[in-house]
Amino acid sequence: QVQLVESGGGLVQAGGSLRLSCAASGSPSSSLTMGWFRQAPGKEREFVASIISGGGGSTDYAQSVKGRFTISRDNAKNTVYLQMNSLKPEDTAVYYCAARWGALVRYGYAYWGQGTQVTVSS
Repeated sequence: QVQLVESGGGLVQAGGSLRLSCAASGSPSSSLTMGWFRQAPGKEREFVASIISGGGGSTDYAQSVKGRFTISRDNAKNTVYLQMNSLKPEDTAVYYCAARWGALVRYGYAYWGQGTQVTVSS
């Protein structure tokens, strides 16, 4: 069983930056494709970014965050990061880390963290 624990959320002003972390246990994170999703109040959960398993480094980003957010992983630490720059009020949401076996896709994630709140003030 894979467990995921997010950290790094908080309150930031528009234009600021935050880095989210997701620590994985129960399985080497290097064997997992990792993703970040978010859910704003009253909205459905949406894909944010993902990174392929192993050391290949292939990534995928939602259009709304492309160029502002960067996903990365440190397999030695079993940790995935989401660096968020140039934050906007519309980025306010609960951010969830997720993991799946296999392909770099935006669906089919079997494991989820508890979420961390990100609030961007205008």
